[in-house]
Amino acid sequence: MSLPRFITLPNGDKAKPTFSESEMTRRLGGLRQTMETMKLDWVLFTSMHNIHYYSDFLYCSFGRPYGLVVDGQRSISVSANIDGGQPYRRTFGENLIYTDWQQDNYYHAVKSLVGSGGRLGVEFDHLTLAAQYKLTAALPDVELVDIAPATMRQRMVKSDEEIALIREGARIADAGGWACIEAIAEGVPEYEIAAHATTSMVREIARTYPDSEIRDTWVWFQSGLNTDGAHNPVTTRCIRKGDILSLNCFPMIAGYYTALERTLFFASATERELALWEINCEVHRRGLELIRPGARCCDIANELNEIYLSHDLLQYRSFGYGHSFGVLSHYYGREAGLELREDIETVLQANMVVSMEPMITLPQGLAGAGGYREHDILVLTTDGADNITGFPFGPEHNLIAA
Repeated sequence: MSLPRFITLPNGDKAKPTFSESEMTRRLGGLRQTMETMKLDWVLFTSMHNIHYYSDFLYCSFGRPYGLVVDGQRSISVSANIDGGQPYRRTFGENLIYTDWQQDNYYHAVKSLVGSGGRLGVEFDHLTLAAQYKLTAALPDVELVDIAPATMRQRMVKSDEEIALIREGARIADAGGWACIEAIAEGVPEYEIAAHATTSMVREIARTYPDSEIRDTWVWFQSGLNTDGAHNPVTTRCIRKGDILSLNCFPMIAGYYTALERTLFFASATERELALWEINCEVHRRGLELIRPGARCCDIANELNEIYLSHDLLQYRSFGYGHSFGVLSHYYGREAGLELREDIETVLQANMVVSMEPMITLPQGLAGAGGYREHDILVLTTDGADNITGFPFGPEHNLIAA
C-alpha cells in the first residue's frame, strides 16, 4: 500500500481570523520587502511566534516540527496530520499536512514548497542542530540565511489592530488582579487563588473574543519565600498573616501576551518591608516617566540603576526593567532587541509596547526578605506613552486586610 508523505485537508470553513485581511497582508508585505532586501527566494519559519505572527496559526508542537513557507506570492503553513484541519482553518494562506507514514516527511513537505539553487531565510535562533542537518540534507543546493533579527524588528513595532488587542489584554489582566484580591484569605493555598483568577480571565476573554481559541492564560500567585523569582510556579503553600505576596496575571488572547504584576502584603508589613516596597515603587514611578519616544533602552536601565544604588540595593536587582509585548508567552517568543537593559541600545518609538517592571529580591535571613515587583504596560505614542495598566500599586493600595 502506497501512503502519501504529505496531503491537504481543507476540512470546514476558515475560522474567523484574529486580525483583518489588510493587517495580515501588511505583515506579509513587510516580510517580502525584507526578503527583497536580503535577496531571499523563500522563508521557512519554524518558531511559534513567527508562524503565528505571519499566519494567525499557533501550533501545538508536542515534539513535532511545524513551518510556514513564504515566497513572493504564497504563504503555506506546514502542519502534522495529527492536527487534522485545524491548521488549515486558522492559517491566513494555504496549508500542507505531512503524515507519519515515513520518516522525516516534514522535510519532504518543505522541499515540495522550496525550489533549488536559491536562498532560504530561516530562524537560526530556533533551528536545532539536528533540524539544520535535516534541512540541509533535504535542500543541498539551497543557502540558509538568518532572518530572525529582521522579523524581530518588524514585530517590535505594533499596528493599530495589535495595540487594540493588547489594550483589551491589559484590561483583562486588571480584572484577574481583582479576582486574586477577592480570593486572598488566611489559609488559602496559592493554587486556589491562581485558579480563581485564571478562570475569571478566561471567561472574560471568551466573552470579549467569542471566535478565538481559548488557551494558555495563566496566573502565578506566589507567597513568602516563593516570591524570590519572577517565574516561580504556583505551589500548595497557604497564605499566612504578614506574608509578602506576588500577584502575576497573564491573559493570552490569540497568542498575544499581556501581564499584570504587583507586590502585596497580607494583614501587615514590617517597617523594613514597607521601606523596600516604597523604594521599588520609586524606581517604578521614575521608570514610567522615562519611557518616551527617543529614549534608549540602555539609558533607562542605567538611570534606574542609580536609584537602587543610592539605597544600596542594586545588588538585589533581579533582571531587566521591562520588555516588549506582542506574540510571546512563557514557552515561546521574545523580542530581545526591545528590553530595558544596559546592553540594549534600541531607541523607543511610537507604536512600540513595553513594560516597566523593576524587581529586587532580598534573600532569606535579611530584614524584609522577599521579592518586590511592580509591572505596568505602556504604549508609545508620537509624543509620550500611554499607561494601559489600571490596577493600583504600592503600600497605600495593596496592603490587604485580613
